[in-house]
This record gives sequence, C-alpha cells and structure tokens, in this order.
Amino acid sequence: MDIPSTDTASQPPPAPAARSATRLGDRIFLGLSRGSGLLLLVIMAAIAVFLTVRAGHALAQDHGNFFTTFEWNANANPPVFGIAVLAFGTVASSLIAMVIAVPVAIGIALFISHYAPRRLAAPLSYVIDLLAAVPSIVYGLWGALFLVPQLGGLYSWFDDFFGWTGILSYQGGAARSLFTIGILLAIMILPIVTSVSREVFLQVPKAHEEAALALGATRWEVVRTAVLPFGRSGVISASMLGLGRALGETMAVATVLSPSFTIAKSLLDPGGGTFAQNIASSFKESGEIGKDALIASGLVLFVLTLLVNGAARMIIARRKEYTA
Repeated sequence: MDIPSTDTASQPPPAPAARSATRLGDRIFLGLSRGSGLLLLVIMAAIAVFLTVRAGHALAQDHGNFFTTFEWNANANPPVFGIAVLAFGTVASSLIAMVIAVPVAIGIALFISHYAPRRLAAPLSYVIDLLAAVPSIVYGLWGALFLVPQLGGLYSWFDDFFGWTGILSYQGGAARSLFTIGILLAIMILPIVTSVSREVFLQVPKAHEEAALALGATRWEVVRTAVLPFGRSGVISASMLGLGRALGETMAVATVLSPSFTIAKSLLDPGGGTFAQNIASSFKESGEIGKDALIASGLVLFVLTLLVNGAARMIIARRKEYTA
C-alpha cells in the first residue's frame, strides 16, 4: 500500500490572496480616482460645448471674415469682428516670452541642482517658488509703472543696431509694445519653468553622474551627457506649462498694453493685442452679440492651448520611444 508523500518542499506555495481586489479602501480609492478622471473629461467637454454654441451664435451674425478681419466692432449694426490682430499678438508675445525665459530657467535650475552650495540653493529655490505665487495684477502694475519707462533706452539701442531689420525698429514714444509684453510674460513664467526643471534635474540617477565623473568628465560634461538628456522630457513639459500661462495671461497684459487692432510694423512699436486682454477689456461694455464674439475668440484660444499641450505630449511620447 502506497503511503502519500508528506514532502511539501516540492509543492508550489499557495497563491497570495488578492487583497487589492477585496479591500474596501482599495475599491473606494479606485472608484474615486476613476471618477475624478471622468469628471475632468466631462468638465472639459462641457466647456467646449458651451464655447462652441455661443461662438456659433456670434459667427452666424458676423459680416466679416472672423479669421482675417483687422477690426473689432461687435456692437455695431451690422457687427464686424475678427481675430487676426489678436492671434498675432498672442502668439508673438508668447514666443518672445519663451525665447527669453526657457534658457534662463534651465540655467537657474542647473545652478540650483548641480552647482550652488546647499546653503545658497535652499533660499534661492524658496525665492523662485515665491515668485510663482505673485498675483498677475502685481506683475502688471510693476510692468506699467517701472518696466515700461525703463525700456525706452533699450529699444533705442535696438533701433541703432538692429533697426535695419524692420522687426526691431523703434519710433519713440511709450514702450507699450508686444516685445514689452513678451519680457513681462517671460518674468512671469520663469518661476514655473525653473521649479519644474529643477525637480527633474534632481531626479537624475546618481550612478549616471558618478559614471561620467569616473571616466574623467568635467562638471559641464556631466551636465551635457547625463543631466540634460535625462531631463529633456521634463524640460519640455515645464516649457509647455509656461507657454500655457503666457497664452492665457490676462491682467498683466491688460495693464501694460493699450487696446489696439492694428498690427505694428515693429515688435517695439505700440499696437496689437491678445485674446485674453481683449476679453478682459471689452466684456463689460459688450452687448449680447459682442459677448458671443468674445466667447468665439476664447474658443480659438481654448483650441490653441489644446494643440500646444497635444504637441508637447507627442514630443514627450516620441522621446520616450526613442530612449526605450
């Protein structure tokens, strides 16, 4: 008679209990997380539907070409309004801000994370984070009362050396131009780009940096070969966050830039406007059609922001596929 073996060493261990599927807390957390994601999609869809419906009411009564008209007179009879000047001003000022702010922000982030001593890096990080919390109206007042009067001399210097290009020619007068707005927006988005980039650079594996140092690399070569490639996706994300704020900034732009529906011949001459500035300055005095027209311009800004964020996501995804 065969006796069953009592050796359990060769027997597979019992499967662990699926605690994640049975715990009440896990199920609640899963439901809340999923519900939060769906709620966000519903809110975005509701905003898009609202903007589209109100924009449709305005465009049905527009007697011009909404995308190419250089005029905004939505309260007239018949109403005429267009976003040509607003689109140019929004994109131009945001690009100027990005060109100025992103290299400076990357340099500050690298200095804090890899060059500055700890006693200096900590307070400097605190100051950068504090700048991100300054209200937009404070930046606007500072720009109107201090920055605008100080830029006349700089613009004259630009005109002396680069006026032949036509883009940086200066005819004098108040420096309330798209270039001034670009400088102000660059100062405003600098803390955001710097803070995110700094945190990304601090996440670089120490083994990568130590390996580069062991091969005889200098500190700059370590940054160039190990830190920047690792943090490229994070820097792109930080830049897109800054660009999103620059595209939609309202009060600072409205405080500094005078409303105008003429595209200036130079970036240093007064003229132009942005979507957010026009909405803020014109909404109170607009009638029903005028408000719908402003909402139509807001829809364009909404789509523009979505396209920018979508492009950033595509760049990051391709970068991950390339490095995988």
